[in-house]
Amino acid sequence: VQLQASGGGLVQAGGSLRLSCSASERSFRRYSLGWFRQAPGKEREFVASINFDGVNTYYADSVKGRFTISRDNSLNTASLQMNSLKPEDTAVYYCAARRFEVVSTTIRPREYDYWGQGTLVTVSS
Repeated sequence: VQLQASGGGLVQAGGSLRLSCSASERSFRRYSLGWFRQAPGKEREFVASINFDGVNTYYADSVKGRFTISRDNSLNTASLQMNSLKPEDTAVYYCAARRFEVVSTTIRPREYDYWGQGTLVTVSS
C-alpha cells in the first residue's frame, strides 16, 4: 500500500496541527497504522498507532493526552490531531502501515511494512 502524509507546517508552541495519511488502495482497511517521528540527529520514534478497525489506539507517553490518532476506512485516510504542541515535538512525521494488528508494544519502526514520505512539523517557542 502506498501512503502519503501531509499537513505539516510551522506552528507556535501551544498550537495545533492535524496530519493526514492517505492511502492508494481500499486494502488500507486491512492494515494497522502508526505515526512515527524523527528529529534531526535522533532515531525514529513511535508516536501513536491504531488497529485496522479503529477500536484500539496506543500512544507514546510523551504525546498522551495531547495527540489523537484516528482513521476513516471509507476514505482510506488516517489522521493525527496534535494539540498543545511543544518545541520538542519538532520532527519529520511519518505514517506507516502494518499487515498485522498492533498492541501497546508494537512501537519499533521495523515492525511496520509500508511507509509514507514524511511531513515536517516545526514548533517554535
